[in-house]
Amino acid sequence: MTAPPLIAERIKKQAIGLGFDDARIARADAIPDAPARLRAFLDAGRHGDMAWMETRAGERGDPRTLWAAARSIVMLGLNYGPDGDPLAILEQRDRGAVSVYARGRDYHDVVKKKLKALGRFIAETFACEVKVFVDTAPVMEKPLAEAAGVGWQGKHTNLVSRRHGSWLFLGAVFTTLDLEADEKGADHCGQCRRCLDICPTDAFPAPYELDARRCISYLTIEHKGPIPKEFRAAIGNRIYGCDDCLAVCPWNKFASASREAQLRERADLAAPPLDALSALGDGAFRERFSGSPIKRIGRDRFVRNVLIAIGNSGEAGLSRHARALLDDPSPLVRGAAVWALSRLLAADDFAALKRKHAGAEADPGVLAEWREAGL
Repeated sequence: MTAPPLIAERIKKQAIGLGFDDARIARADAIPDAPARLRAFLDAGRHGDMAWMETRAGERGDPRTLWAAARSIVMLGLNYGPDGDPLAILEQRDRGAVSVYARGRDYHDVVKKKLKALGRFIAETFACEVKVFVDTAPVMEKPLAEAAGVGWQGKHTNLVSRRHGSWLFLGAVFTTLDLEADEKGADHCGQCRRCLDICPTDAFPAPYELDARRCISYLTIEHKGPIPKEFRAAIGNRIYGCDDCLAVCPWNKFASASREAQLRERADLAAPPLDALSALGDGAFRERFSGSPIKRIGRDRFVRNVLIAIGNSGEAGLSRHARALLDDPSPLVRGAAVWALSRLLAADDFAALKRKHAGAEADPGVLAEWREAGL
């Protein structure tokens, strides 16, 4: 039997009291179209290196496959809206642009703590079972959030809220309680296509479709190897993620800055200088990004991103920092350093450097970078 509406309202009230900015309810069977859409995405290879999406596709497509006892899902939204224009940093070419979501404390820690508190309240108050999830399990949070009425998946495939724009972290509490569901979120994108048109790498084959292999967030975070050459110039100074499609959404006019102190921007991530970031060794990287989601990609991938930004900077003075990494232990870093230098040095200077270093290079990938520099 469906629980009385009062129970759902008490749960939502408790969620807001714990610091969430939105709380709504969906049925566990609320996304029947998700498996087919996910299958099409995977079959097209648009998930790139993210093999984990394929591995647990069945559970991801249907919450009841993940936990058969689930009857209802409480979807939570936590606002992480920025104080200013997140795209302004793109003009500072000697600085790195970090996605808004990664400028504060790791959202997994912040959201998970609140989810656990809400889960305990639900389980103890209403004598039921619960499971909590935040972006680390095979749960399709965005379709579920749309089903619950938190917002809708926009043309950029991210969730859009009429109250919070594009800036919501999502979490879920699965429960055996049979709760009355909220109304599904309606699409309010209309004819707007700002998010599609601004994408630097044309990552949207069509409205409401994403090819992750072309997405800067994917390339700078999930992709483990060298960034494909066709996308490097378009990355600009984005060293961790990309906010372009989120930031231009007209619904952000209703958004506000996050009220969660742990999600506020760290001063050292507002506009970090590329020269200092390029010099980070593994220990210094781990120390600097302790408690940050940036830490999970590791030093080598991060410095790879920094070198791409250095190559795009147009600042010849940064070439010495790239040159210092030509002997780095990581082939990933060495290859990115070669590309950066090919962009910053005069042809004669680069040719001399090539004669000195390419002959001693053992990694075929780095050798290819030297060979394909075109100088």
